[in-house]
Amino acid sequence: MTQINKLKIFNDPIYGFITIPNELIYDLIQHPYFQRLRRISQMGLSYLVYPGANHTRFHHALGCMHLMKKAIDTLRFKDVVISEEEENALLIAILLHDIGHGPFSHAMEKSIVEDVHHEAISLLFMNQLNEEFDGRLSLAIQVFKGEYHRKFMLQLISSQLDMDRMDYLKRDSFYTGVAEGNVNSERLIQMMNVVDDVLVIEEKGIYSVEKFLLSRRLMYWQAYLHKTSLVAELILMKVLKRAKELTLKGVKLPCSEPLLYFMQNKITLEDFDAQNLDLFSQLDDFDIISALKAWQRNNDFILSTLSKMIINRDLLKIKLSADKIPMEESQSLKEEFAEAHNISALDAGYFIFRGKIKNQAYSKAAEPIRILKKDKTIEDVVEASDQLNLKSLSKLVTKYYICFPKQLI
Repeated sequence: MTQINKLKIFNDPIYGFITIPNELIYDLIQHPYFQRLRRISQMGLSYLVYPGANHTRFHHALGCMHLMKKAIDTLRFKDVVISEEEENALLIAILLHDIGHGPFSHAMEKSIVEDVHHEAISLLFMNQLNEEFDGRLSLAIQVFKGEYHRKFMLQLISSQLDMDRMDYLKRDSFYTGVAEGNVNSERLIQMMNVVDDVLVIEEKGIYSVEKFLLSRRLMYWQAYLHKTSLVAELILMKVLKRAKELTLKGVKLPCSEPLLYFMQNKITLEDFDAQNLDLFSQLDDFDIISALKAWQRNNDFILSTLSKMIINRDLLKIKLSADKIPMEESQSLKEEFAEAHNISALDAGYFIFRGKIKNQAYSKAAEPIRILKKDKTIEDVVEASDQLNLKSLSKLVTKYYICFPKQLI
């Protein structure tokens, strides 16, 4: 039998060449669970706003692994002891951190499965892979769950300055063309150190941290919470909710078997056994898009109209406001729309609805970004910074929205 060369190289438009560090990681990347990420878009429906934003979770996971390798090398250079086993655990944990994402990322969490977050599904996938790989992912799972005694390891995977955020800001900025998000991940990683098993950034890196937090805030307003991306995702959630509602009433809708299964059954985290996990692993963006294409011609007015909106990018109008939008405003629009289309006011709620979005670049309530001063003291970045804008970046900004059909304007 010919031996496969497993030490492959990927050519990444952001970092250049990404090397697969060992055979176990190669086998994990080759696994169908991971290959599925090639069919899950990184930014959901943002390509309706930014045509270049067609990159995938697969792309992002490899980028995170590459940055993690750089971080490990930097810390070792600064005499932080990281064993080969710990290095492997960090690389595997960051590689698999997003493996539980459903189609179009967050839309599934609130419509097809019952409030099951992707982190929980990622952990289920990791446990399943651990069985298949004879327990070789055990330490990675321990680190991912925050159960390992070396705290900085979890901070590299999940914190306010982790490899995940560093990659997605740089990658999403590149593919959308929103230059404000282009963070200097190389510089940030070079400034990392560990004191008492806690991750710190050396003082001379403070401006890079400030730029990183500012980039994050701008990317949220310009890309992730862009009002057109937002309304498209909200419509998708309404489509899936309507499809599930009709399916549970016995209406047969054309779609793939895995999608049909999740629409016919109420699946909570407790229901995720090996069979349900396997069915979930067969779901990707293609199931949703092909379903939407078929549902455009459905007899149900709500399902067909909403499906057409996404397929043809003829979306609802969305209005943002700093103040709460009064219920009376949406109520009168619902009544008007219901009368015009001969549907109930309740059904008009699929087309006219209110909500709110929040943006906070830095949370004081969460684990802080720690700055290691020259005198060896450690300070929260907000206190250490001489920039007043960092205090404003830690302020929670809430905006309210109302969505309604264009013909009601």
